[in-house]
Amino acid sequence: MTTELPPAWTLAASAFNWTPDVIRAERTAPDLAVGIVADGIAPIIELEPGQLWRSFPVSTDAEVDALRRDLDAAGGSVSIVGASLDDWLGPGRRRSEAERLGFLLPQLHAARRLGAGGVRLPIGQAGEALLRRLLPTLHELDLVLYEEIQGQQTPDSPATAAAIDMIAGIGDPRVRLLVDISMLMPELPPTYLEQLAAADLPEDLLTRLTEEWRDPATAGAVVELLRSGAVPPAIHTLYMNLLVRFGRSDAADLRGILPLIGAFHLKFWDLDDTGGRVTAPIRDLGALLAPSGFAGTLCSEWGGHEWLLEADAAYMTRRHLALARRALVDGATSA
Repeated sequence: MTTELPPAWTLAASAFNWTPDVIRAERTAPDLAVGIVADGIAPIIELEPGQLWRSFPVSTDAEVDALRRDLDAAGGSVSIVGASLDDWLGPGRRRSEAERLGFLLPQLHAARRLGAGGVRLPIGQAGEALLRRLLPTLHELDLVLYEEIQGQQTPDSPATAAAIDMIAGIGDPRVRLLVDISMLMPELPPTYLEQLAAADLPEDLLTRLTEEWRDPATAGAVVELLRSGAVPPAIHTLYMNLLVRFGRSDAADLRGILPLIGAFHLKFWDLDDTGGRVTAPIRDLGALLAPSGFAGTLCSEWGGHEWLLEADAAYMTRRHLALARRALVDGATSA
């Protein structure tokens, strides 16, 4: 049985996985990023410039060039960088379209200087007018702008569907979707449920979350508890993952938008694969993509460092990449 991915599929690792290490600041963020390659974890990485350089969003050429040299020396390269679009200059002062363009352009030039193939924004944030103004620069710099869909966003939810239709209407391969498979969660991560249990949430809700995550009634119960004010303040941010970051879709729900997808985030939270919690969505994705002609990156992105604060990012990412590779191959060969 083959162990090789289809040649147009590229596994990558996100430097976002090392966020706790960036915060601890025992090593610099650029050094951590280069270490992903130098330590043999992955030769292709995604970067978050906002974590790399204090000068972001107008990164200096010297900073960018230094990282590019170090990555080149380690034999690595960059696939996509996370862009930022701050729409506000201050209270009540929204940036004009020209100012929004000016905010993004230095980030595009830095991405190209770094050797990246694309930049990433949340879906719908840029809007059609700005995307069309960016197109000449995207072509000039040989970059793709990816709009990311994740968590409880679905292809048929009104705002997301409108943004997808806009991308389709632009009809230019320099603007594409990036899908985060946090959309495709058959169950919640056990380590996350442990955090909720330790906070003394109602037992009936914990049972629903454990056994009936995809039941629409569970979503109602989550909202009801939040509105009641009974969510402990200490876990309020963590609890909001239930409403935003954790999805209930299936891989098949992506079928209608496959021609617009240029990259994936293989989001994982922990490595407990009981019942295929981690690998089943990736296997389903592999089976969906195999006959579609997909070409692009599939990037390991660890979200669980939000609560697994002491876990080792290198270990988690290595293990996840191995699981993801096997699951993708299994899915592709079953298609």
